[in-house]
Amino acid sequence: MRKILAWLLAATALAGTVGCAVIDPARRATMPVQAEFINASQPTRCAEEDNVYVKVVGTGIAGFRIVAEHPPYIASVVKDSTDPDFTNCDMSNDPVFKFAPRTVTLYEDAHTRLVGHAFPTFWRPESVDFRVGDRVERGLHLVQLVRLAVPGPEPTPRDVEILVLYPSDGYWRPKPLPPSTLPDSAYGSSFLFGPIEHDGRPYVALREVTFDPVSENFDLVFRDGSRGRLGVSEVSRKQLVLSLSLDRPLAPGRPFAALRSMFVTTDQADVSLVAWDAGAAGTRSTAPVLSFEGIRAPAARFGRSEPSHHNLSAPDIVFDGFTAVAPR
Repeated sequence: MRKILAWLLAATALAGTVGCAVIDPARRATMPVQAEFINASQPTRCAEEDNVYVKVVGTGIAGFRIVAEHPPYIASVVKDSTDPDFTNCDMSNDPVFKFAPRTVTLYEDAHTRLVGHAFPTFWRPESVDFRVGDRVERGLHLVQLVRLAVPGPEPTPRDVEILVLYPSDGYWRPKPLPPSTLPDSAYGSSFLFGPIEHDGRPYVALREVTFDPVSENFDLVFRDGSRGRLGVSEVSRKQLVLSLSLDRPLAPGRPFAALRSMFVTTDQADVSLVAWDAGAAGTRSTAPVLSFEGIRAPAARFGRSEPSHHNLSAPDIVFDGFTAVAPR
């Protein structure tokens, strides 16, 4: 009960924090709104399958935040658990497209490194242009944003990933800097941002990504020609805060974002609970992630109140700060 209470208090604090960057805010007024979270999750026995699928929709929504924060039990983690578990998994029917593998450093300064990878195979055929300054790389499957020389329990500071993007399918994975007691922490849940499509599984079709090292903004051009921006607003041991915006809202009912994660059992899950503001003053609700009904709220927190042996240190994910274009 104490663990769940602590988790709810964390959710309450984040739900009360509103703010995000929107593209060219001078062109339009925005107002805080609620979003609808639609549960399209399915049960699975495979711990490497993203069976958790929560779509985020809302008429006129133009911006929001995603916050990655350590699970409430992180202080008790002494030895992490991050090994994959392919028990009960059959991925033999996944689509496979072949590529020439390579690794490139896209940008580096004293504090940050951006690294891109092309894999030998990937499930999507698309090749996306990735730009940093005058440099353009095409066909990367993974791009890693890394903080350099982060102090930790080891004698030598370690380089730590905080955010990755899979350009060919539009998946992102965030995590904050690790607590000072751990050399690193695990990735867990992913999210999608932009016009979501479906081809065997949900994805976002990107045409081009531009990274600005000064602002740490990722400017996105989607396949349909619309644009978005994902900015890194805060990087700390407490949380990673991302500000996301669209140049125009999507059609009513079409998801502009989604959570993708995994749940087999409570102790084998990257996410097991959702918490949200139930509407009445001071009222918070929680529900199991596979079975909650659709909710409408200004914020929702997806995470775990009890340790899981799968990606033990992976963060909770919060969606909040929704803003919509004001009627003219």
